[in-house]
Amino acid sequence: MPPLDLSIGLGTSGLDDPETCTDTVAAALEAGYRHVDTAQMYDNEAAVGEGIAASDVDRDDVVVATKVHPENLSPEDVRETAHESLDRLGLDRVDLLYVHWPIRAYDAAATLPAFDDLRDAGVTDHVGVSNFTPDLLREAREILDAPIAAHQVECHPRFRQPALRDLAAEFDHDFVGYSPLGRGAILDDAAIAEIAGRNNYSPAVVALAWAVDRGIVPIPKARGAHVQENLSAVDVDLPADDLDAIDALDPGERQIDPDDAAWSR
Repeated sequence: MPPLDLSIGLGTSGLDDPETCTDTVAAALEAGYRHVDTAQMYDNEAAVGEGIAASDVDRDDVVVATKVHPENLSPEDVRETAHESLDRLGLDRVDLLYVHWPIRAYDAAATLPAFDDLRDAGVTDHVGVSNFTPDLLREAREILDAPIAAHQVECHPRFRQPALRDLAAEFDHDFVGYSPLGRGAILDDAAIAEIAGRNNYSPAVVALAWAVDRGIVPIPKARGAHVQENLSAVDVDLPADDLDAIDALDPGERQIDPDDAAWSR
């Protein structure tokens, strides 16, 4: 099984227009991204696949991740819809297949072995989970034969997820942060703007550079020039005092908080 090598990725949630999605994915890969994140829930897997195919980047050099919709988490639906995702993506496998939300049809004892089956069958190289609580994460580790390769949750300078980041280090899986710009709130955050100003970077680059430095794999969504700007964060070394200042910011609220999320039970 090839190792999972996650770097800053392109998030595709909200890229609803097929042409825009395809063009953005292709442009991101040409710019240097090697990690593309989609989901059944985003209804754009076909456009993502077309973007991958349109680029000149070798498929084997790209980590492609998708996620199984919470309505599709019965064992039969996991298997069926994972193959449908491959068909839409135009791929014979994905590198990473996530449980998107542990809600609705999710039943750990029934759902997770289906992900093991898909890994054994070569549908996915790696299994991941998303939006899990610490207790659900520990439970999943006990049930899965496959190691959890990644846990994806909301994470940004105002919602830093220390407990789940500590567990990622303890369990040795990648910690993937979605909404790394807080759905745009970080771009208008006065404290981040101050750090950005004295370092001659945009607030977006500061937030992403903080994530990369702290071992978080951010997956910002972007279009146009912001695709390249976000990628530049991997080469930014913020002063230690500024990184520490971000760590000390007052925590804010979740930006993604559905009523039936696992943490609300």
